[in-house]
Order: sequence, then C-alpha cells, then structure tokens
Amino acid sequence: MGLDPGLRRLALGTLLAAYPGPVPPDWAVDLLTDGLAGHTLFGTNIHDPAQVAASTEALRAGRPDVIIAIDEEGGDVTRLAHATGSPYPGNAALGAVDDLALTRQVYAAIGAELAALGITIDLAPTVDVNTADENPVIGTRSFGADPARVAAHSAAAVAGLQSAGVAACAKHFPGHGATVADSHYELPTVDVSPAVLRERDLPPFAAVVDAGVRAIMTAHIRVPPLTGDGPATFSRAVLVDLLRVEYGFTGTVITDALEMKGAALAAGGVGPAAVRALAAGADLLCIGAKVDADLVEQVAAEIVEALSDGRLDRARVEEAAGRAADLAGWTRAAGPPTPVTERLGYAAALRAIRVEGDVTELTRPLVVQLHAASTIAEGRVPWGLGPHLADAEEVRAVAGETDPEALRRLAGDRPIVLVGRHLHRLPGGPELVEALAARHPVTVVEMGWPGRWRPANARAFVTTYGASHANGRAAAEVLGLAG
Repeated sequence: MGLDPGLRRLALGTLLAAYPGPVPPDWAVDLLTDGLAGHTLFGTNIHDPAQVAASTEALRAGRPDVIIAIDEEGGDVTRLAHATGSPYPGNAALGAVDDLALTRQVYAAIGAELAALGITIDLAPTVDVNTADENPVIGTRSFGADPARVAAHSAAAVAGLQSAGVAACAKHFPGHGATVADSHYELPTVDVSPAVLRERDLPPFAAVVDAGVRAIMTAHIRVPPLTGDGPATFSRAVLVDLLRVEYGFTGTVITDALEMKGAALAAGGVGPAAVRALAAGADLLCIGAKVDADLVEQVAAEIVEALSDGRLDRARVEEAAGRAADLAGWTRAAGPPTPVTERLGYAAALRAIRVEGDVTELTRPLVVQLHAASTIAEGRVPWGLGPHLADAEEVRAVAGETDPEALRRLAGDRPIVLVGRHLHRLPGGPELVEALAARHPVTVVEMGWPGRWRPANARAFVTTYGASHANGRAAAEVLGLAG
C-alpha cells in the first residue's frame, strides 16, 4: 500500500535533497513536481557556469519555485570554484580587515554570481564566534573570536547577499565556534550555561535576525543545559524557546545535513532524524550530499508514518512546509543582482595579510607546502602559493614524516618559505618548523586559523586568514614571489 499522496506531498515540502553529477537526473526533477522543496548543489554538480545555469533551469521545469541552495562561503568553503579555489577571501580575512562596507560588498558579489546562475539561497554566512583555536571545522570560516566584531560582519554579509536577491542562511545556531570536535563525525559538546551562550555565541544571531536574514541553520552540537543528550537540531528549547521566542526569528529554520553523524547517530538514521528535527521546530530538512530517490522516499515515508502514529502533529509539518514555501517565494520575488567589481576578492585578500618579521630577500626560495587534511565542509580544494609563483621551486611534504636536514640540503643556499594550514595543531608541524628555523632562514605562511603559536627563530610569520585562491595570490605578492 502506497503513501497517502497528500501526506507524501506535505512531507516532501519540508525536504532539501541533492543529486549526483552535473545533470539533474529524472528522479530529481520528478520529485520536485511531486512537491519536493528543493536541492542543494555540491562540487560534484558543478563543472562550469553555463552547465550550472542549465541545471537550475532544468530543476525549475519540475517546480518553478524550487529552492536551489549551495554552500558558497568564499574562502575555504566554495562549490563554484572547487576546482581552483575561491576568488574571494573568507570570513576570517574579512574580519581581520574589519571593514563592514567591504564585507557587504564581497557578499553582494558572491550573491550576484549565484543569482546569475539561478541559485536562490546561499547556506552562508557562518556566524559562529571561533573561540577555540583547536576548532577543527569552523576556524577561518568565522569572522573572528570577538562576538561584537562577528555580529557586525555577520549582519553586513547578510545584507550583501540579500541585496543580490539571494537568501542568506546564517549558521550554525546556537554557535559552533567553541567546539573541538567535528559534527560531521560525532556529536560535539559545548558544556556552558545559557548565560555564556548569550554573551559569547548568540550576539551574531541576534544581529542577523535584526538584519532580516531569511534562514538560520541549526548546529548538530550538544549544549547539555538546553539540549540534554541530543543535538540542538532536535531541541525545542533551542529552536523555539530560544531562537523564535527570545530572539524573535520568523524566517525558515534549516537543519544542517541530517546525514552527518552528529544527527544521524543520535537519532538512529536520517529518517528518524528528520522526524525529531521537525518536532523540535525545524522547517526545511537538509538531507545531505549523498542522496538518491530511495533515500528521499524513505525520509518522506518516515515523516508520514510519524504523522500517523502521533510522533508529529500535522499542524507542525504544515507550518514547516509553509515556511519553506515562504523562503522559495521570497527568492522568486527578489530584485536584480548587484554588478560584480573586477578583482574585488583579490584586493580584499591583500588587505587581510598580516606580516610579523622580515619578508625581504626571498629571491628564488624553496617553497615547502605541508600537507593538511581538509574537512568535509571544505572538500578537496586546491590551496597554497603554487599557482602564483614566478621563480621558485615548490615541494610538498608531510610534517611528521619529513627530515628537516633533507629539506636544508635541498634548499642549499636558498631561503625556505614554509606554507601550512593550522600549523599549531598539525602533527609534527611546530617541531619541523622550529628545527628548520634553528639553522636556516625560514619564512612561515599560515593559511589556516593562526592560533597563538609562533615559531622560534623564524625570519617572518605571515598570516593570510584563509587558503582561497585570492589568499594564496595575496601571500605570493606580499612575499615578492608572484608571477
């Protein structure tokens, strides 16, 4: 016996799916006709602008008001430029520059690019306050560690995106910046009082609500005084009492991907996670990246079953689907995009560079790029100085497996420029840098979250606040190595 068509359509109206490859398969379009709210685009869906525009047009054939979402944060998290790296610096660099007009301008440019391709919502900005130097998943995606600065730039970013007719989705409520675990793999705990959250983590969310943000994304984090043993995504105290009642948010609450271990393991699967998120007050359920027709039908069936057995109230699901539809309606009614300023991102990245020490006399250096793993959010996007070097040899190395004496021999009488990401927490990173610097001229380029560590005896420490294509170009220019 099949699902009740009306209930199935209602359930589909709360789901944000995804599909593999550069061309939307028939099932992805057919589900939109049946009521699916929309799809999220990932790097595997993107080859070039013309192809993306054709894909979004094909999706609109299934549903004219389809929600088409993407994670385009600039900086280290990019989908449109996953093959080369983003032409825009990310939030940490913009926070370092601390020019609100620039932040708004960069996000307006990103929004204009998305709008031109038919994308309706950007799952950005990240408005988490990165208070933990060891944070493995936020880092340079954050505007910084100061709540007031992050709040101001978060509001500017939202204003910029939405001025281009693309809905913004601020994330990750109630704040992922103090975690030292990655919610893609486990359920992180932030064991603080609501009072600490209000002072440290929540000011940016208050600012984006005041700025009229259309959507807010939940965090798969555990805050025991509010969420008990489960994630915020499943907590009515967080999504209703805190976000809607206390902070007055009236837009669409979107979940972080329910396939992430922080949600799926806590609920016993994506389907049960969808039910718990809806019951807690979420409106649009992001299933994740690895989605097929069977998974969408499975999640919809779980929601319909929950409506039948009393786990979900029909009025709650209708409210959720209505808020998703409101989001789709807003994006359809948006105005013309803002024109993009040529090389805006590269100029912004250059302004973010911070130099401690002496970067002169770096003629024909040996550039050593240390391997750094990427997070699921970032994906495997090229980074470093390599594409920008004019006259320098570059080698790759793994910090914990590299003999500093071998690098010294390879460099000979040339200075070494050592490039890394999050060097302070890279296994073997600080030890390798300091061993090299003790007996050789070494300049360090930190392209991740810098932390407090500075290497002894290094000639210079250069911070880019991100590893985008724009950040790499800026570092090469500052060091006098750019072609």
